[in-house]
Amino acid sequence: MAGLNCGITLTLLGVLLLGAAHLPGGVDALEIGLPPGSGITVLIKPRTPPLPGKPCYIFPRAHTTMLLIKSGERKSFAFSCQNPEDHFVIEIQKNIDCMSGLCPFGEVQLQPPISVLPTLNRTYIWDVQAHKSIGLELQFSMPRLRQVGPGDSCPDGVTHSISGRIDATSVRIGTFCSNGTVSRIKMQEGVKMALHLPWFNDRNVSGFSIANRSSIKRLCIIESVFEGEGSATLMSANYPGGFPEDELMTWQFVVPAHLRASVSFLQFNVSNCEKKEERVEYYIPGSTTNPEVFKLADKQPGNMAGNFNLSLQGCDQDAQNPGILRLKFEVLVQRPQNESTITYVVDLSHERAMLLTIEPRPVKLGRKFVPGCFVCLESRTCGPRLTLTPGSKHKISFLCDDLTRLWMNVEKTISCLDHWNCHRRSYYLQVPRDILQLPVQLHDFSWKLLVPKDRLSLALVPAQKLQQHTQERICNTSFSYLVAGAGLGQDLYFGSFCSGGAIEKIQVKQNISVTLRTFVPSFQQEVSRQGLTVSFIPYFKEEAIFTVTPDMESKVYLRTPNWERGLPSLTSVSWNVSVPGDRVACLTFVKERTGLACQTGRAFMIVQEQRNKVEDIFNLEEALPKPSSRHHNFWVNVSNCSPVSGKQLDLLFQVSLTPRTLDLTVILIAAVGGGVLLLFALGLIICCVKKKKKKNKGPAIGIYNGNINTQMPMQPKKLQNGQKDNDCHVYAVIDDTMVYGHLLQDSNGSFVQSEVDTYRPFQGPTGDCPPTPPLTCSRASTVKLTTEEPPPGFSPESESEPYTFSHPSKGGGSHGNTDIPLLGAHEPAEAGE
Repeated sequence: MAGLNCGITLTLLGVLLLGAAHLPGGVDALEIGLPPGSGITVLIKPRTPPLPGKPCYIFPRAHTTMLLIKSGERKSFAFSCQNPEDHFVIEIQKNIDCMSGLCPFGEVQLQPPISVLPTLNRTYIWDVQAHKSIGLELQFSMPRLRQVGPGDSCPDGVTHSISGRIDATSVRIGTFCSNGTVSRIKMQEGVKMALHLPWFNDRNVSGFSIANRSSIKRLCIIESVFEGEGSATLMSANYPGGFPEDELMTWQFVVPAHLRASVSFLQFNVSNCEKKEERVEYYIPGSTTNPEVFKLADKQPGNMAGNFNLSLQGCDQDAQNPGILRLKFEVLVQRPQNESTITYVVDLSHERAMLLTIEPRPVKLGRKFVPGCFVCLESRTCGPRLTLTPGSKHKISFLCDDLTRLWMNVEKTISCLDHWNCHRRSYYLQVPRDILQLPVQLHDFSWKLLVPKDRLSLALVPAQKLQQHTQERICNTSFSYLVAGAGLGQDLYFGSFCSGGAIEKIQVKQNISVTLRTFVPSFQQEVSRQGLTVSFIPYFKEEAIFTVTPDMESKVYLRTPNWERGLPSLTSVSWNVSVPGDRVACLTFVKERTGLACQTGRAFMIVQEQRNKVEDIFNLEEALPKPSSRHHNFWVNVSNCSPVSGKQLDLLFQVSLTPRTLDLTVILIAAVGGGVLLLFALGLIICCVKKKKKKNKGPAIGIYNGNINTQMPMQPKKLQNGQKDNDCHVYAVIDDTMVYGHLLQDSNGSFVQSEVDTYRPFQGPTGDCPPTPPLTCSRASTVKLTTEEPPPGFSPESESEPYTFSHPSKGGGSHGNTDIPLLGAHEPAEAGE
């Protein structure tokens, strides 16, 4: 081969002339001559896309933009512009026929040399035709090649394009840049190699050689050599187009014994097969199951020591709908980590609805070479993420330089299909030990709690009281609980809660998701002392009920659900606040007004002390109440309307406790009451003594007088403004049309019986129930169950008789219907409620 190249070079030196002659017009001329039988063709053609502006031509022919010089020809030419490299490119193609004679094997020379060519972007093309039984091998000296996608550019502008041949069809093997791992490419039935050099590059060697090999019985074999840690991205033939039908392509990887290799499929597609099956096969030295066969969708092997092969096998495709088979994958070679020798067992054999996923943490990495971070199942099937399914035990290990680059997300479903069986049943929500012992941080553990619709509700009881996260009091713990609605259309977010607060219980109406979210690795020390117990309880109609027991040391901040988006329309939420006997609670709202405007219905807040049942009702469209003191346990109930678009209801309030002090007035009243009681006792004793003396005088004679009125005389009650005459002060049931009738009239003055949105809240246990707003006899404004100062002449008895409201009930008291219809809605009472 060296002698052949030397002869061709001497011939070219004798016939190639770089002329210094001058064409007409004083333009410098160039002359290229090609020896006969060299198989070389030179073509000068316009670059694509053409450069805008003044055109450039090739002399001696006017307006010529293309020049072809064949083997055995010599031509002189010149350019009409000073910058021909911006307008033209040159292609030098050499055809090598290995079918009729011996192939010229060995190092490939650049012919003609760049010194005799014009300064243009140039492409050297070698087209080698060989028999099907002949294998040709392209060997690349240093630097080796790196495969890139079609259309990608190389930093130095030097690009290698390699194609093979199947009968008369050309198959693109790939496009390559310098500084990679590809050292050899073997092909069968010919090869076409193109080397693209920019006009400013003075490279004078091809950088590869051609060798003869026996038949490889496949499309091609690509060898990739790793000297140390690194990665390589490789693609199937014709990528991103379809891999040739029923073909076989192999990659050979040379890996130092002290390193480990892992394979990850970045992108792939499968075609529609009629016969056989598309697959990848691994040949791993030392494996007892070679070749190891995988589907393209399977997890690919990792943590492999030493050299290995990977092959892509196509199938017989459907002629009508063939589809596309393509593959892009990455091989990562790195040093084994200490964790790679440790196996962890995760026992999910007793779980029925739990999924555990280990995946990369979303972070940006700026290093050039990033060691892989893989999780391996049974120490061989490795990938950047792994999902463990319930019902079995799993053995996993890690191949990762920094395990903080991974985290875990777990989801478990607890559902109740039959409300008769799971009524009052409880479950303990805590992270299993098998998960906590893994060396990867737990990010989220979510429990989806599902109940039969309108049959059961849920109650969450923490091991330690919870604090609601607010801007006024931020959770600084290592983990928190996120409670939100679960299921279609249930996007209600109840809030984020952490330990160290005052919330003892959270009751919710329907399906919810409870997510334990961690923030620092030290959460494991705290989470072992924390847990939630969930119980299935009788169904109620409020969205949530929070049971709150404040501490003396700190203020309790509470806010309505869906803080960022506002409480949903026509929903109701309650807080049951406990007040110790020696304390007084101060209820304070953070802002003065809600800014709410209702489109349908009314929005109310009710504050009710549970001992005396005194209720304070506030219209949330108006100003919020001033700070108030509460001496006994009390309810705070918020019921929303249908707000005007753009308006939302969000309330933030605080509860603080202070020691209860004795009032001087109370002491005086107690003293006076004690004195009166003592006098009454003395009078009773004297009366008894006198009766005893009279009894000793003789028998008494009873006389009946029928004209005497035996009823105790009573002073008649006076009603202000003639209330006694019209009985307006007593109502069994108040029709809403009487109060809001003017709002239901149409333009003709008749009443419109259109359907108005209403909300009917809590109907659960009849013990400590949220308050129900009383109906009003006049306008829907702030109502206080107290009386105004009586006018002169008003009798004391009238002070004890304000407007009287009678609520329908079952059994009396507060143990009946606790539905809260929004004022302004007209709806008859349902039977049986």
